[in-house]
Amino acid sequence: MSTENDGTAVPADPAAPSTPPTPPVPPTPPTTAAEPAPPAAPAAPEPDTDPTQTLPQTEAHPQAQAQAQAQAQTQAHAPTPEPGPAHDAAPTHPQAPIHDAAPTHAQPPAYAQAPAHATAASAGGWPPPPPAVPAWGAPLPPAPPAPEARKRTGGIVAAVLAAALVAGGIGGGIGYWAAERGDNGGFSSTTVSSGDAPASFKRDPGTVAAVAAKALPSVVTIQAKSGGTEGEGGTGTGFVYDQEGHIVTNNHVVASAADGGALSVTFSDGKSYDAEVVGRAEGYDVAVLKLTDAPKGLTPLPLGDSDKVAVGDSTIAIGAPFGLSNTVTTGIISAKNRPVASGDGSGGSNSYMSALQTDASINPGNSGGPLLDASGAVIGINSAIQSTGNGFGQSQAGSIGLGFAIPVNQAKNVAQQLIKTGKPVYPVIGATVNMNSKGAGATIAAQGAGGTAPVTPDGPAAKAGLKAGDVITGFDGHQIDSGPTLISEIWTHKPGDSVKVTYERDGKTATATVTLGERTGDS
Repeated sequence: MSTENDGTAVPADPAAPSTPPTPPVPPTPPTTAAEPAPPAAPAAPEPDTDPTQTLPQTEAHPQAQAQAQAQAQTQAHAPTPEPGPAHDAAPTHPQAPIHDAAPTHAQPPAYAQAPAHATAASAGGWPPPPPAVPAWGAPLPPAPPAPEARKRTGGIVAAVLAAALVAGGIGGGIGYWAAERGDNGGFSSTTVSSGDAPASFKRDPGTVAAVAAKALPSVVTIQAKSGGTEGEGGTGTGFVYDQEGHIVTNNHVVASAADGGALSVTFSDGKSYDAEVVGRAEGYDVAVLKLTDAPKGLTPLPLGDSDKVAVGDSTIAIGAPFGLSNTVTTGIISAKNRPVASGDGSGGSNSYMSALQTDASINPGNSGGPLLDASGAVIGINSAIQSTGNGFGQSQAGSIGLGFAIPVNQAKNVAQQLIKTGKPVYPVIGATVNMNSKGAGATIAAQGAGGTAPVTPDGPAAKAGLKAGDVITGFDGHQIDSGPTLISEIWTHKPGDSVKVTYERDGKTATATVTLGERTGDS
């Protein structure tokens, strides 16, 4: 039997008896000679297909039959009612059972036609019609969908999913096309362009960008060419020392152009000026230039106090490494009072400094440039780097994070002397020390240069009681481990300074006070 509704539900008739009579038994279709009558047993419904129970066949009540016939006649003249909601509407094919996702071409089973009185009862009379009973010999209700039908159902789902993916891809393509055309189709964007940044944006004082922006106009790139026919030279850096057009740099930057060569300086705005050497100090590795036609409005860099620098302080180096002008690098003070001896690579005299060590990137071309503190004040002049194979010096090796700068307090004294007289003045102790030994201290040599006395008669060392063979182990509170270290410490002072010296003689330690003398010019 079918488990589906074949008609429109109607409300109960209030005039009908409270207890409905037994539904009539549908007539048995006539049998033919070709088809023998089936046995009188009803077909058992399939449990999974038809959950309703089969009603027993009983004789219909005469009064109910008469009432059903009257209602059937009324229904024949009544207009066809409009279909109700989807769940109440009769199926298009009254004999086709409804199954989920069943193919539309499936053949409906052959069900017996409902009797006329049953139809009349379902039209609004009492009692409600019983479920249709298939005729004897009719096929059973269809089994659940075959695997092939389910496979086709899965294919439909896959097709819907594929269509959704294709539609999504088309939508994404259209969105990209609209974005490229600048038409966002009403969609808003959360990105912020650079034009939305505040126009009054300023970098706080003390930041690297602010310090560099203020210092760069006062830093110059120096081009030095020798006076020879080949015109050899090099590139270095310098900075504006005063408004008169003096430029401070390293001696080894301008040494090749000192005798008949040509010098020019270029500012960060690209303007170039010719320059000449005012004075050079080979031992200090400091030189001063002067612009031959200095522009007005020069801004000297402020000079700091290198004696107050502490290890760990921030540093900013500006220069032209390998010719790349206006390069800014940063780091810290890695150490102080680092004894450094360096040469200019030309076979001239070495220079000595008690240097500031920094890990700011310094390369060939940075020489002579300023080493700034966080406030933008000059605390040193970048002069040397530790290379991987050539020791201290100005070779073309790149930075390995070991850069050295002349303390600005020392460089300032030298620059002032060069501007004043054109010649450097060096403090001395009046004794020749061994420059090769290292580790035990600075030993006063047995004989001076050119056969002279190792200790200058009536000189500072002689007056302090020092003799040949004495090993100086301390100078002004700093440990001395070699001759270059002693020279570096001496040159941090001025002539006339009194300094306490610690030395060893015959295994005994003694101290003396030395008043430094002076020497003018490079010997």
